[in-house]
Amino acid sequence: MAGKNLVGPEADALDLGAVFRALADEHRRSVVTQLAADRSDNERGCNSFDLPISKQTQTHHFRVLREAGLIDEIDYGNRKGIRLRRADIEKRFPGLLALLGAEPPGGAAPH
Repeated sequence: MAGKNLVGPEADALDLGAVFRALADEHRRSVVTQLAADRSDNERGCNSFDLPISKQTQTHHFRVLREAGLIDEIDYGNRKGIRLRRADIEKRFPGLLALLGAEPPGGAAPH
């Protein structure tokens, strides 16, 4: 079944401020980090992320990530798929995903 792709900004229009605001939240950062760890860039369901937040809050977080241009959302009607926009992110902000992957669990900076 083909889904409707919910579109974020074009790759050249990705805004660093919007990306940083989206990544400032630990739950959204966790989603991007989990997606970035899967080098095959498989689509994942919204419910496949272990987020300790309500479904409504998850929906909000995925919308913020999509509007910042970090993910694509595919609406299948009764569910949504999430896919990292790896190529666009790497083109516009080289090294950003590697930095996220290098962050210690829990987001604490090393001393």
